[in-house]
Amino acid sequence: MKIAMPVENGQVNPHFGTSREFAVLELKEGKVVDKKIISAEGLQHNHGGLAGLIRNEQVDVVITGGIGGHMLEALQQMGLKVVPGAAGEITAVAEAYAAGTLATRPNVCGCGGHGHGHGSC
Repeated sequence: MKIAMPVENGQVNPHFGTSREFAVLELKEGKVVDKKIISAEGLQHNHGGLAGLIRNEQVDVVITGGIGGHMLEALQQMGLKVVPGAAGEITAVAEAYAAGTLATRPNVCGCGGHGHGHGSC
Protein backbone atom coordinates (compact mmCIF):
# COMPACT_ATOMS: atom_id res chain seq x y z
CA MET A 1 0.00 0.00 0.00
CA LYS A 2 1.18 3.54 -0.76
CA ILE A 3 0.04 6.54 1.26
CA ALA A 4 0.58 10.21 0.43
CA MET A 5 0.46 13.00 3.01
CA PRO A 6 1.09 16.73 2.94
CA VAL A 7 4.11 17.23 5.16
CA GLU A 8 5.61 20.08 7.14
CA ASN A 9 8.56 19.48 9.48
CA GLY A 10 7.92 15.72 9.52
CA GLN A 11 4.29 16.19 10.57
CA VAL A 12 1.01 16.00 8.65
CA ASN A 13 0.44 19.51 7.32
CA PRO A 14 -2.87 20.73 8.79
CA HIS A 15 -3.78 22.45 5.50
CA PHE A 16 -3.43 20.35 2.38
CA GLY A 17 -3.62 23.18 -0.14
CA THR A 18 -0.63 25.11 1.21
CA SER A 19 1.75 22.17 1.38
CA ARG A 20 4.99 22.55 -0.52
CA GLU A 21 5.97 18.93 0.04
CA PHE A 22 4.23 15.58 0.16
CA ALA A 23 5.51 12.38 1.66
CA VAL A 24 4.86 9.15 -0.18
CA LEU A 25 5.17 6.17 2.13
CA GLU A 26 5.10 2.54 1.07
CA LEU A 27 3.91 0.04 3.65
CA LYS A 28 4.31 -3.71 3.82
CA GLU A 29 2.75 -5.75 6.58
CA GLY A 30 1.71 -2.54 8.34
CA LYS A 31 5.21 -1.01 8.51
CA VAL A 32 6.75 1.81 6.47
CA VAL A 33 9.41 0.27 4.22
CA ASP A 34 10.07 3.25 1.96
CA LYS A 35 9.54 6.99 2.21
CA LYS A 36 10.19 9.76 -0.27
CA ILE A 37 9.41 13.44 -0.35
CA ILE A 38 8.04 15.01 -3.53
CA SER A 39 7.94 18.72 -4.19
CA ALA A 40 4.69 20.51 -4.87
CA GLU A 41 6.37 23.89 -5.21
CA GLY A 42 4.19 26.18 -7.31
CA LEU A 43 1.14 23.92 -7.09
CA GLN A 44 -0.37 25.32 -3.89
CA HIS A 45 -4.16 25.51 -4.29
CA ASN A 46 -3.89 24.04 -7.80
CA HIS A 47 -6.46 21.28 -7.36
CA GLY A 48 -5.84 19.41 -10.60
CA GLY A 49 -2.07 19.84 -10.41
CA LEU A 50 -1.82 18.53 -6.85
CA ALA A 51 -4.19 15.63 -7.54
CA GLY A 52 -2.20 14.67 -10.65
CA LEU A 53 1.11 14.91 -8.81
CA ILE A 54 -0.14 12.51 -6.15
CA ARG A 55 -1.86 10.15 -8.59
CA ASN A 56 1.39 9.88 -10.59
CA GLU A 57 2.99 8.37 -7.49
CA GLN A 58 0.50 5.49 -7.69
CA VAL A 59 -0.76 5.97 -4.16
CA ASP A 60 -3.83 4.25 -2.78
CA VAL A 61 -4.73 6.61 0.06
CA VAL A 62 -4.22 10.29 0.87
CA ILE A 63 -4.13 11.12 4.57
CA THR A 64 -4.32 14.79 5.49
CA GLY A 65 -5.21 17.28 8.16
CA GLY A 66 -7.60 19.90 6.79
CA ILE A 67 -8.62 19.88 3.15
CA GLY A 68 -10.96 22.04 1.10
CA GLY A 69 -13.99 20.57 -0.60
CA HIS A 70 -12.74 21.28 -4.14
CA MET A 71 -9.40 19.58 -3.43
CA LEU A 72 -11.15 16.62 -1.81
CA GLU A 73 -13.31 16.25 -4.90
CA ALA A 74 -10.31 16.47 -7.26
CA LEU A 75 -8.51 13.67 -5.39
CA GLN A 76 -11.61 11.48 -5.27
CA GLN A 77 -12.17 11.97 -9.01
CA MET A 78 -8.66 10.54 -9.51
CA GLY A 79 -9.84 7.41 -7.69
CA LEU A 80 -7.99 8.14 -4.45
CA LYS A 81 -9.34 7.41 -0.99
CA VAL A 82 -8.98 10.51 1.20
CA VAL A 83 -8.77 10.39 4.99
CA PRO A 84 -9.00 13.93 6.46
CA GLY A 85 -8.55 15.03 10.05
CA ALA A 86 -5.23 13.35 10.83
CA ALA A 87 -2.36 14.87 12.80
CA GLY A 88 1.07 13.77 13.94
CA GLU A 89 4.38 12.41 12.71
CA ILE A 90 3.95 10.95 9.22
CA THR A 91 5.41 7.46 9.83
CA ALA A 92 3.32 6.98 12.96
CA VAL A 93 0.19 8.21 11.15
CA ALA A 94 0.76 5.83 8.21
CA GLU A 95 1.34 2.84 10.46
CA ALA A 96 -1.68 3.70 12.62
CA TYR A 97 -3.81 3.86 9.45
CA ALA A 98 -2.53 0.45 8.32
CA ALA A 99 -3.33 -0.98 11.76
CA GLY A 100 -6.83 0.50 11.71
CA THR A 101 -6.10 2.64 14.78
CA LEU A 102 -5.69 6.09 13.23
CA ALA A 103 -7.74 8.64 15.16
CA THR A 104 -9.16 11.35 12.90
CA ARG A 105 -11.73 14.05 13.16
CA PRO A 106 -13.75 15.37 10.24
CA ASN A 107 -11.82 18.31 8.86
CA VAL A 108 -13.06 19.42 5.48
CA CYS A 109 -12.58 23.16 5.14
CA GLY A 110 -15.49 25.28 4.13
CA CYS A 111 -13.32 28.17 2.97
CA GLY A 112 -13.32 26.95 -0.65
CA GLY A 113 -11.69 30.09 -2.02
CA HIS A 114 -8.26 31.44 -2.63
CA GLY A 115 -6.94 34.51 -0.95
CA HIS A 116 -9.21 33.96 2.04
CA GLY A 117 -7.98 33.36 5.54
CA HIS A 118 -7.69 29.66 6.25
CA GLY A 119 -7.67 29.92 10.01
CA SER A 120 -10.84 27.89 10.27
CA CYS A 121 -9.46 25.07 8.10
